[in-house]
Amino acid sequence: MTDASTDVLIVGAGPTGLTLALDLARRGAAVRIVDRSPAHPRTSRAKGPNPRSLEILADLGVVDEVLAAGSAPLPMRVYRDHRPVAETDPWADATPAPAARFDRPWLIAQWRLEEILRARLAGHGVHVELGREVVGLVEGGGGRHVDVTFAEGRAERARYVVGCDGAHSSVRKLLGITFDGTTAEDQVMVSGDVKLDHEDLGRDRWHQWFDADGAVMLCPIPGTRTGWWFQAGPERDADGRPLAPTLDGFRRLFTRHTGLPGHHLTRAELLSTYRVNVRMADRYRVGRVLLAGDAAHVHAIAGGLGMNTGVQDAFNLGWKLGQVLAGQADTGLLDTYEEERLPVAAWTLDLTSDRLRATLEAIREPGGNLGSAMTPETAGLGIGYRWSSLAGTNAGTEPDAPATGPHPGDRAPDAPCRDAATGQRTHLYRTFAGPHTTVLGFGTASAAVLREVAAYGAGVRACRVYAAHEDHGTAQPGAVIADVVAGVVDDQGHAAAAYGIGAGGSGLVVIRPDHHVGVVVPAGAPGSVREYLRRPHGAPGMVDAVR
Repeated sequence: MTDASTDVLIVGAGPTGLTLALDLARRGAAVRIVDRSPAHPRTSRAKGPNPRSLEILADLGVVDEVLAAGSAPLPMRVYRDHRPVAETDPWADATPAPAARFDRPWLIAQWRLEEILRARLAGHGVHVELGREVVGLVEGGGGRHVDVTFAEGRAERARYVVGCDGAHSSVRKLLGITFDGTTAEDQVMVSGDVKLDHEDLGRDRWHQWFDADGAVMLCPIPGTRTGWWFQAGPERDADGRPLAPTLDGFRRLFTRHTGLPGHHLTRAELLSTYRVNVRMADRYRVGRVLLAGDAAHVHAIAGGLGMNTGVQDAFNLGWKLGQVLAGQADTGLLDTYEEERLPVAAWTLDLTSDRLRATLEAIREPGGNLGSAMTPETAGLGIGYRWSSLAGTNAGTEPDAPATGPHPGDRAPDAPCRDAATGQRTHLYRTFAGPHTTVLGFGTASAAVLREVAAYGAGVRACRVYAAHEDHGTAQPGAVIADVVAGVVDDQGHAAAAYGIGAGGSGLVVIRPDHHVGVVVPAGAPGSVREYLRRPHGAPGMVDAVR
């Protein structure tokens, strides 16, 4: 077996694995992604990204395609005994805010989202290797690589392996990591993708029939003419055991609850029986092998957080692996992945279980609907890591942020602004986008630190945030102003307000590559910025020291 030429082998090509592969590929890592399936799935499964995942997809350069291929979430029409009894739109009052462009989740079939991610990944020369099942993992070379055995008998080597292979993860089982939790055998749902064409069912609504003896839910799949997501309480045998889903069974359930002829439902695929599982791995890393997504945690579907939590796992892990592979950070940085994401998974399990209970209670009454599963927390914008060793404390930085701004570990606020060079409208997240850390400098006192930060090169971007009254020169697009890349003009004051910078004030904010605040310090405390950057980036100019 030759020395490892693969930096990271990703096992599992769903949204989690594809997000991680794309983030690593754009960092120049030698990444491969394999999946045991013989073909790419053509099924919908998850209903789409929440606002936080949309921010990540924007960073990866695919959000415009995702928005075009999907649709905004639909109002809900609720029925009882075949008759409509209520209409509700949980997102009717949602509006974009300066700190967050995306105000609602987005409906898109999972297979279409995966197509978009695969196409972007292919632009980096990386393609999913299908029909490849991992059956063995052994760390070798004194802990410098992992030997991977595939079902066909072939053995290969990688520096790191990440299991993104779902709830039945082979990687997790090979590592011997426990997956403790519960399965609610009495909470059962059958689901599938169906073709249905009936003039009484408009595709501008998510139709929900909740009766005393069961339920059927039908949501149009965006990008299709007659495709619908079908979910229902199962048929049961004489002993009360749930029956396996079939096309004929779906037709009977459809007729029973809607009162419409079952022959209008013409096809059903990806038929599955879902039981509420609430489980979590006790570790996310064993040496050079890590877990992400459903391989690490599963929970109730209420709130639609399954795929989203996996995508956000991947975005947290990707930049850390990238820095370690580039030799700019030691492997201890990878410990912060579990440190940050495992508590988020535990919180998500609690949240989704609570939302499931609330929804089951709501639908017992006429007019109750799935909107009970949605809360501000399910948008994902409030998730942070204040407890993390990367949250500006262990690196010798100030632990306290301004009272009106974000704390270290919080998601960094967005803000509309103007490009200082072109005058065109932009926003802070466009500056954050890409495989780099960002240092924002407010006020003239920040200029010296930003010049110093520029010495890190492409891995750290210095951005001067000018107040509307400040002179920002006559920069040309892409130019450098006083050794600092041309910044943005906070012409409406949203950026200063979001980061707790008072009128005429100054400050420095380090933003991690995954959009979380590293440290917030006065402009006169450059040592705090230097010390913070040292852990993930080493010293300026330090690259490819070890891999």
